[in-house]
Amino acid sequence: MATRDRRRDTPPPRTGTSEAETLRGFLDYLRTSVAAKVEGAPEPEVRTAAVRSGTNLLGLLNHLTYVERAIFLGDQVTDWQATFSAAPTDSVAEVVARYRTAVESANAVLDGCTDLAAPVPRPESGSGPGKPAPSVRWALTHMIEETGRHAGHADILRELIDGTTGR
Repeated sequence: MATRDRRRDTPPPRTGTSEAETLRGFLDYLRTSVAAKVEGAPEPEVRTAAVRSGTNLLGLLNHLTYVERAIFLGDQVTDWQATFSAAPTDSVAEVVARYRTAVESANAVLDGCTDLAAPVPRPESGSGPGKPAPSVRWALTHMIEETGRHAGHADILRELIDGTTGR
């Protein structure tokens, strides 16, 4: 294992006073944290399973890209398990860039949402037949939970790879 790289811990954000500002502030904080865990991680360790489940650092960020796109953009995913693996030809930089692009696209959708109780706007084909879009509130809360859960996994995996810790 490489020498420890201890990052300065960044505390959770002090966001605005509205519910939407608070939810978006925490989600963006977690998004930044999880991308930072993957960015600069060495090959092949970044895609090597460090636990029995087969979970790897690059696969976690690949999965979160699909979740962002499904929740906020209405993309259909037929095999969620497959999203936990990046293609062998994908570099760390490419997976991080795709994630950041998905986040930018999701934020563009959220920028137009003024009512947290309203459904996330979707293209006609985005929700699938008979499957309504979730409320903006539910989508933000779910993404905080999903991203936070996987950010915790990423913390452990990155520390196992090269000793890097901190948010």
